[in-house]
Amino acid sequence: MLRPLAVALAATFTTALIIGAPNYAQAAPDTQPARFTQDPYPSTYQVIASAPVLITGATVLTGTGTRLDDADVLMRDGRIVAIGTDLDAPVDATRVDGSGKWVTPGLIDVHSHLGVYPSPGAKAHGDGNESTAPVTANVWAEHSVWPQDPGFLTAMAGGITSLQVLPGSANLIGGRGVTLKNVPATTYQGMKFPGAPWGLKMACGENPKRVYGEKGGPSTRMGNVAGYRAAFIDATEYLNKNGKESTPKKKRWWQSDEEKADSDADSGGKRDLKLDTLAGAIHGDIKVHIHCYRADEMATMLDLAKEFGFKVAAFHHGVEAYKLADRLAAEGVCGALWADWWGFKMEAFDGIQENIALVDRPQNGCAIVHSDSGEGIQRLNQEAAKVMAHAQLAGIEIPPERAIRWITQNPAKSMGILEQTGTLEAGKMADVVLWSGNPFSVYAHAEQVYVDGARVFDRGDRSRQPQSDFMLGQGVPPDSMGVTGGVR
Repeated sequence: MLRPLAVALAATFTTALIIGAPNYAQAAPDTQPARFTQDPYPSTYQVIASAPVLITGATVLTGTGTRLDDADVLMRDGRIVAIGTDLDAPVDATRVDGSGKWVTPGLIDVHSHLGVYPSPGAKAHGDGNESTAPVTANVWAEHSVWPQDPGFLTAMAGGITSLQVLPGSANLIGGRGVTLKNVPATTYQGMKFPGAPWGLKMACGENPKRVYGEKGGPSTRMGNVAGYRAAFIDATEYLNKNGKESTPKKKRWWQSDEEKADSDADSGGKRDLKLDTLAGAIHGDIKVHIHCYRADEMATMLDLAKEFGFKVAAFHHGVEAYKLADRLAAEGVCGALWADWWGFKMEAFDGIQENIALVDRPQNGCAIVHSDSGEGIQRLNQEAAKVMAHAQLAGIEIPPERAIRWITQNPAKSMGILEQTGTLEAGKMADVVLWSGNPFSVYAHAEQVYVDGARVFDRGDRSRQPQSDFMLGQGVPPDSMGVTGGVR
């Protein structure tokens, strides 16, 4: 499947494709938040109170492209205070010896279905695809999230501190995704990342036409594109009719005085949940994430975005992203990709294991390693390591301080949360992982995981290994370890 020569040819072909291409740069959207994104289900997440923590003498990958050896990391009041050498700890700080260990930002998975397709799963909990119509922009993934999914905690043990939970890819427009802090909670709102924008999940190619081909359509790729266009035409008219002021004249912009029914005079017409979401995407307040495999379809979707004035945050899966890596970089679009999944359907056939490395090569390239898997999310660092290894075989050397961005800084950028997390910088959320060694070694594991400075997981402390209620009573008692060979 993969040859260094093929990689070289692919890179050459990619460059050739972009020569003479029109300028697709988008005008920056209005930065004022739209009223279409008011949240009636706000986050109730609260930072867990914790003492200051000083990790000393570790190898630190900041997520900004910098590696610091024998360095310290100080966390206090939920924030990164400083990264450097010989830092002074507050009197009440917990000191953690980082000698021989590595520290990174908390890992971020931009494409997860945890909570909507739990692991282990049951059909009764399979709530990720509303496969009743090709356009379901009205549904929100957060309303399907089951916080007791054991997968959240196995992901935590792999260093995941934040994740975007998306609807599935059955539909042309599948609905809103939600960004979560990976902490135990009774409700999804207790996990909801404060202030994070929603994502809008869209899907190209085979999935929608397979699901709806015998349900009235679309049954072809041209039908897919016609469906997107029709939806965004409606959204454009809705946006023009309703405006996009951030401060409504009424308590709720869609309500009439004295709680009367909606009226054209007051709100421009009855409120429409589908069009709220699409208008929010056009206005730039909802990040657009598109499931798309083929390079030609990604190019079509970029032109669709230009037609209707929205910005694509990331293409997901993107098995052929290497073919238009230069264009993705030029337009500021991330590629959220697998390390080596390919060939499981026709649109996934033309994959190469150097895909992520090639998307990462151009200046301003934004490559992301994602999971789309309840198992892969547990080892996102190892998925990134596979990319590094295959790149090296092709003559592309990628150091750890660059590769770590694929699972920290870049997903945070595409999700609109980079100002809060994704790198180790003073003032940012103290989402931190202490690794037993180089995180890109198959032998390394996350020893401690901090979310907003609180030690939520500790491999050496069973009291810091939270369990879902679903798993209570299903583990192997500690005194039987070594007798049954069971795993806790």
